[in-house]
Amino acid sequence: MAKTIMVSNEVYNKLKKIKEMKNESFSEVILESIKRKEKTVADIRDAIKRLSVSSEDKKIENEIREGWNRWNKRKYV
Repeated sequence: MAKTIMVSNEVYNKLKKIKEMKNESFSEVILESIKRKEKTVADIRDAIKRLSVSSEDKKIENEIREGWNRWNKRKYV
């Protein structure tokens, strides 16, 4: 079932240009854009998961932080 939506003239003109270049319907152009955005978001989430900090990294970070705190305390005594 088709639905009618309202978009600004600017959006319409951009969609129309893409539609004519790719010889696709407005629905196909919009759906492709949505899928591309969803893929980008998924790629960012995957990258964040790969960059998550390991327990060894946290241990090293805590040791550095403790050493820094000890150094700062001696500096001002």
